[in-house]
Amino acid sequence: MDFISVTFMIFILILICLYFLVPDKYKWMVLLAGSYVFYAFSGIKLMIFLIFTTAVTFVSGRKLGDINQESSQYLKEHKTELSRDEKKQYKNRISLRKKRIVAGTVIVNLGILIFLKYFNFIAKNINLVLSQFEVAEKVPLLNLLLPLGISFYTLQSIAYIVDLYRGKYQPDRNFLKFSLFMSFFPQIIQGPIARYDHLASQLYEPHKFDYTRVTQGFQLILWGYMKKLILADRLAVAVNFIFDDPAPHEGFILFFAAAGYGLQVYADFSGGMDIARGISQVLGIELALNFERPYFAKSVEEFWRRWHITLGSWMRDYVFYPLSLSKNFANLGKRTRKIFGNYIGKKLPTFLSMFIVFLLVGVWHGSSWKYVAYGIWNGVIIVSSILLEPVYQKMAQKFNIDTESAGWKFFQMFRTFVLCSFGRFFSRGKTCMKAIDMFVRALAFPNPWVFFNDGFLNFGLSYKDYNVIFISILVLLVVGIMQERGMHIREKIAEQHICFRWVIYLGAVLTLLVFGYYGGGYSASEFIYQQF
Repeated sequence: MDFISVTFMIFILILICLYFLVPDKYKWMVLLAGSYVFYAFSGIKLMIFLIFTTAVTFVSGRKLGDINQESSQYLKEHKTELSRDEKKQYKNRISLRKKRIVAGTVIVNLGILIFLKYFNFIAKNINLVLSQFEVAEKVPLLNLLLPLGISFYTLQSIAYIVDLYRGKYQPDRNFLKFSLFMSFFPQIIQGPIARYDHLASQLYEPHKFDYTRVTQGFQLILWGYMKKLILADRLAVAVNFIFDDPAPHEGFILFFAAAGYGLQVYADFSGGMDIARGISQVLGIELALNFERPYFAKSVEEFWRRWHITLGSWMRDYVFYPLSLSKNFANLGKRTRKIFGNYIGKKLPTFLSMFIVFLLVGVWHGSSWKYVAYGIWNGVIIVSSILLEPVYQKMAQKFNIDTESAGWKFFQMFRTFVLCSFGRFFSRGKTCMKAIDMFVRALAFPNPWVFFNDGFLNFGLSYKDYNVIFISILVLLVVGIMQERGMHIREKIAEQHICFRWVIYLGAVLTLLVFGYYGGGYSASEFIYQQF
């Protein structure tokens, strides 16, 4: 069931009505039933994977909780009997038991994801190597289906079990409620990747109908639909036109496609997040913010702090910190200081951890070498920019550049936009080699005069469509500037007279109906990140 469908809109209206009509003690059950009905539309068989991951994580969490209680009780009862060394040995044994549970849970859940998402990719590359040695036996390719949202709920399960090991909170003791946390329908297909301590209590507690909250939630839903249907799906036509057959194009045209794809993904993905967060807000549930105006970023590193925030924070907490603060990386830093000096030696564990994170982010996006290249591109840009920061500071001083001026900040944002746009060749190109070819030809054959050629924008859209795109981007820019300055637009609208508010609401709905870019039968394309 796609967010952009009549079926979904009927479903969500029925669910909202049921949620506010049933007694408080049954509200969470409505959400659980609704979440599984929603997921069932993707395929009944695929629900098995979600249920299995939920069950494994729940049982492991209960086991960790039991071990914690057991050890705490044991130490309390034998507080005066045990020596310091005996207590230390006991705690080490308990820690080892917990580590085995966590490792087993992560291996099982992550193993399912890796098998379903990457088996055929790995098999193809193994077969390619075997063919070079003229080996007749090949690894067979499997007809595998990828369950809806598996990348998201798998990371969510890992965060839960690791946080339990760290003692961040107590395990959930109710399997059905925990199933709701794992399957909550607005965020299961595209995120945000929820943390148990932030989301679970909101799901389990009943929420009353609140007019202001409900109207603001519907405003966010409408804003998300406008991003998706007016801008993203319209940009997709021109982007697909060029990427599907890039051979006749070069220079600026190719960069235009890559930059357009970046804006398309932003409008599509953040639009989906707005719909998910808006639905949740109507129900009284606040999902984590996943986008914070990334195209206002002044560096690629800052861009990724603002883009897909919950994935970035997940990678930071469960990959970056465990790696960079580990003993092995600390020892690596000590050894490299003797070779490269204090600055490089001190930064190397951080650089290496960061590079690994972005490599994983690239691979997370899909099973193709182009996504590996996408991760490497971002990792290299970020690591090199941090490494060269002292050089940039000296150059700014030498040329008397006011780094706080509006002009310099605009330059930084434009530079970041260009670097991120070039990275889009890898995430959108059909293959890694075609992406590299487009990347090279975009740089090697600059043709700025193409602006003045007749038919420059003849990429499957009319000039009316380009006018809509231009106005839409301008609206996004203005809204972004207002939000960057601390303005809460929905709260401002709520303060206005009811007549003015409804003029805005009806005007937005009319704009969506008139300018939404629909396909045959008024059907819209799926969200891009729904494929993950």
